[in-house]
This record gives sequence, structure tokens and C-alpha cells, in this order.
Amino acid sequence: VQLQASGGGLVQPGGSLRLSCAASGRTFSSYRMGWFRQAPGKEREFVATISWSGANTYYADSVKGRFTISRINSENTVYLQMNSLKPEDTAVYYCAARVLATAVSMTVSRSYDYWGQGTQVTVSS
Repeated sequence: VQLQASGGGLVQPGGSLRLSCAASGRTFSSYRMGWFRQAPGKEREFVATISWSGANTYYADSVKGRFTISRINSENTVYLQMNSLKPEDTAVYYCAARVLATAVSMTVSRSYDYWGQGTQVTVSS
């Protein structure tokens, strides 16, 4: 599985961005996808995840109500719509695919098997 994240950039506080993650390789529609982020000097943290069908989503408390994860399986793409952005949302954002069955929580980065290269999001005036 290869993942390519895009859509990052510089945005003012209160603004919006939409990140995309294009997948290739194994059947995209069969596995869970997630978004994580890592700010300078901090550990990678969970942002959002979506089930293989798109029916179930889960968010970190810090982004709930502002971010929306979605997927279009026919296009092998997962999205992260980010609204009402804050300076503390500044980070490199990574998409990830959870292909193998695991008992590890879907909010834990080590439960994901494949990672994209990351896209920088900077929220600043």
C-alpha cells in the first residue's frame, strides 16, 4: 500500500483546509484509514479515523466538531476537512492505513501498517 498525502499549506486562524490521501496497492475499500499529526517537539497524535465502509468515524477531542474525515472508495481517497483552524493545529499531518487485524486501539499509531509522507499545515496570521 502506498499513500500520498496532499493539501497542506498556510492558513489564517479560523480558516479551512482539506487534506487528501490517495492510496494505491491493495484493495482500499477493505481497510480502516486514519489521520495523525505531529507538531515540532511533540509526539505523533491521533486526529481521526474512518472505517472501511465510511460508516463509522472517530475523532480526537481536540478536533471534534471542527474536522471531518471521509472517504471515497471508488477513488481510493480519504479526506480530512479542517474548519475553524487554530494555531495549535499546526503540524505535519500523516494519513495511515490499518490493513492487518490487531487488538491495538484504532487511536494508536502503531496499530497502522502503512503511512504517507506527511503534509505540513501551518495556522498563523
